[in-house]
Amino acid sequence: MKNIAGFLIFILGIAAIVVLFASAYTVPETKQAIITQFGKPVGEPITRAGLHFRTPFVQDVNTIEKRILEWDGRATEMPTKDKTYIQVDTFGRWRISDAKQYFLRLRDERSAQSRLNDILGSETRNAIAKHELIEVIRTTKDRVPNRDSSLVDTPGNIGILYPITLGRAKIEQEIFEKAAAKLTDFGIELLDVRFKRINYNSSVRARIYERMISERQQIAERFRSEGAGEAAKITGKKERDLQEIESEAYKQVLTVRGEADARATEIYANAFNQSEKSIEFYEFVKTLETYEQMLGDDTTLILSTNSDIFKFLKDIEPNE
Repeated sequence: MKNIAGFLIFILGIAAIVVLFASAYTVPETKQAIITQFGKPVGEPITRAGLHFRTPFVQDVNTIEKRILEWDGRATEMPTKDKTYIQVDTFGRWRISDAKQYFLRLRDERSAQSRLNDILGSETRNAIAKHELIEVIRTTKDRVPNRDSSLVDTPGNIGILYPITLGRAKIEQEIFEKAAAKLTDFGIELLDVRFKRINYNSSVRARIYERMISERQQIAERFRSEGAGEAAKITGKKERDLQEIESEAYKQVLTVRGEADARATEIYANAFNQSEKSIEFYEFVKTLETYEQMLGDDTTLILSTNSDIFKFLKDIEPNE
């Protein structure tokens, strides 16, 4: 009897240990738990970390993430309001705010990611289709990009910053607000949505590059035109300055020459004005110089007998 009683006690001890281990469970700091009985949630979610107990063999523990999770959407091609096709790549942050509702509607994170793809992708397409391309590209409505000084006063559409009403940040906020309201029904709290990358469609990109090249060519042509104009102005100023310098130099030459001639005449006058003989000699010398300048091999002169130039010639006796 004692052996049988000891065996039963041993069996009961083993059973108690098994039941204890089957009923005890721990919840980590990063998790929360939902207790289900025959597949249906029982009670409130367990959000406090530590050791907890359940009804063994009847109830199951389903752990759910408590930390902030990420959603990384696929890059999708979609049209803007002005029918420009762009590739939009978005990402977001979310967490499970109502574990029971989340478990009833979605069960696991894989289903949650699929639902996020549907809702956020749909709201992103709707928002992009309602706004112009410039609204999606520009960060905020109040931000003024630095303008290239070479584009100022350029004719045409080059360098023009078109006005916007919202800007990219407001569009992201619009997507966030509409998607967050829909995700609440699934026990999900959406924390943030952002555009990770926005690329042009390959055909649109080629047109954009062509427009950029055309704009830069127009700017280069403008620079060449302005440079040619400045070169013409510099050349004209140089010619004008050169003429002024030459004119001033010629004026100075004539002034110096006139002053020199006047001084020489004064010196000659003082030198030859000493007596009647010196005056006559000076007159004779100057007349001979005049003859030298006037007369040549084929020179013919018609002079009156009373001419001052002829008075020395008429006194010359012919050679015999």
